[in-house]
Amino acid sequence: MKMTEENSLERLNVTMDDVNAMIKKKEEIEEQIKAYYDVLEDGVGVEGPLVDAEGYPRADVNLYQIRTARHNISCLQNDHKAIMAEIEEALHKLHAREKAKREQDQAEATEEPMEQQVTLPPPFAQVDTVTEGSPASAAGLKVGDEVIEFGSVNTKNFQNLQNIASVVQHSEGKALRVTVVRAGQKVQVNLTPQRWSGRGLLGCNIVPVQR
Repeated sequence: MKMTEENSLERLNVTMDDVNAMIKKKEEIEEQIKAYYDVLEDGVGVEGPLVDAEGYPRADVNLYQIRTARHNISCLQNDHKAIMAEIEEALHKLHAREKAKREQDQAEATEEPMEQQVTLPPPFAQVDTVTEGSPASAAGLKVGDEVIEFGSVNTKNFQNLQNIASVVQHSEGKALRVTVVRAGQKVQVNLTPQRWSGRGLLGCNIVPVQR
């Protein structure tokens, strides 16, 4: 079963839409787990005994409902663990594919005549603020930078800022390649989302560019 799933995932041409669908599924599972925990909180909790002091089934609680909730929580936690692993692997595949594409593009660019003007893709977002001492500041991002690539998000697949937020959330501690246009020049930086003394994982504010 495991080998079949791995082979299936290997053949899957993962897109940002796939990742967003997985994240939505993860959130739905989390909502279900919370609902079952709420059921248990109204009764005996997750670990409370289901028999009285004399060893008889308790008559003051709905035993079937509690056993069902506990069983479902256990199953959903396994599902949650599995979907988190799928999200992580899908993001890795996106990053790897984008890296391979960049390397291919760079290799092709070196073969083009030097005098040919390189046309940059239109930006989809702009860096609005950068806090000193933040991961964004350490990476070299500057106010006014126009973003044309943020990890696996680019001009072609960008839909809204949630795309960037999803990549950041699932890439904590991992370097992301960010490409910006600064003073008409293409600039690439390695940005690692991580905890710091300020808010969030980046320490910068990114706003969408109206297209």
